Amino acid sequence: MLLTALAGFGTGLSLIVAIGAQNAFVLRQGIRRHAVAAVVAICAGSDAVLIALGVGGVGSVVRAWPRALTAVALVGGAFLIGYGILAARRALRPATMPLDGPTTGSPRRAVLQALAMTWLNPHVYLDTLLLLGTIAAARGEARWAFGLGAALASLCWFTALGFGARLLSGFFRRPGSWRVLDALVAATMVTIGVGLIAGA
Repeated sequence: MLLTALAGFGTGLSLIVAIGAQNAFVLRQGIRRHAVAAVVAICAGSDAVLIALGVGGVGSVVRAWPRALTAVALVGGAFLIGYGILAARRALRPATMPLDGPTTGSPRRAVLQALAMTWLNPHVYLDTLLLLGTIAAARGEARWAFGLGAALASLCWFTALGFGARLLSGFFRRPGSWRVLDALVAATMVTIGVGLIAGA
């Protein structure tokens, strides 16, 4: 069981660590030190729920409804493009951010954005429900240990990304640093969004 859980941890980590919209969002929130705990909890918790559903066999139901994934791809793609445009505007008008004091912005807005980054992203469903679910099914009765390992990988990654990002706070005291980050976020979001819509 331990080896199966470790295999799930490694597989889950290899899928989650890839640069994407969700990771870029968590990184930015971590650097800003804004609603980090809530964002990390939403991302890791959502992954745990989806991994559990995938291990439980829900992936086969999703395969039977390809139009549902198409709809999510279109809505999610439009959302990511819109978020990317906002990030591009910030990159054109960078400003220092008070990293030592209270950060402006609504925690509720951060929570809603985290939910959207997760549940409107078809890649999340493909990685958790379909891919991890399929790999776990091959483990037979040990599939839940595999799923537990994958969920733990998600928790460890988002915790490290969200709370570890503050180590970069010194670098991001300069407006030019935020320009670079927001430009990368904009490029990531728009690229993924266009790709989702084109592939829908």
